[in-house]
Amino acid sequence: MNEAIGQVLALGVAVAVSPLPIVAVVLLLATPRARGNGPAFLLGWLLGLGLVGTAVLLLSSAAAASDDGAPATWVSVLKLALGALLLGLAARQWRGRDTGGGTPKWMAAVDTFTPGKAFGVAVLLAAANPKNLLLTVGAAASIAQTGIDASAQAIALAVFVVIAALGVIVPVAIYFALGERSRTLLDQLRAWLVANSAAIMAVLLLVIGAKLLGDGLSGL
Repeated sequence: MNEAIGQVLALGVAVAVSPLPIVAVVLLLATPRARGNGPAFLLGWLLGLGLVGTAVLLLSSAAAASDDGAPATWVSVLKLALGALLLGLAARQWRGRDTGGGTPKWMAAVDTFTPGKAFGVAVLLAAANPKNLLLTVGAAASIAQTGIDASAQAIALAVFVVIAALGVIVPVAIYFALGERSRTLLDQLRAWLVANSAAIMAVLLLVIGAKLLGDGLSGL
């Protein structure tokens, strides 16, 4: 199990620093329904990551992801594909680092969000955002290839999900710890992310994409 957890630590950190969910939750924490919207978004984020990871683990188990303790060939091929896609995303992120990229239109309507809508948006962001999806699939495949039993896989996936959710957990914790006094700090966090996150994500995606490519090549 330790091997599986070690495999997913970097992938979890890459998801955790993804700017979109952090900016979204900071905006939600500034709405009139902040006390409901913040935790609802966090729960949706955890669920979305968990659903994707669980689905990949189940499929990997059915397809025999581990061959006598070594990664099955298809897992290595999957890692090669994921690594190549992440490198492509890294290049795209780097090229767009000075443009700001804009913000999704739905963020302009966060003041009208109910906890239910905040929850649903978080699930979609966790499960459908390309960067998060690739990283979560890569993490689950890395867990599955170790050949550990189902309970150990579940624990390793839970560790990944918690690490990947830290970017959302921290703002929510700050809000509930400091209340209205957190507004300035959270606004500064949002502004810093908008200004710097593209370059940070580009570097992280480059490193993790290269790692997945190396893992895939070594497994063939």
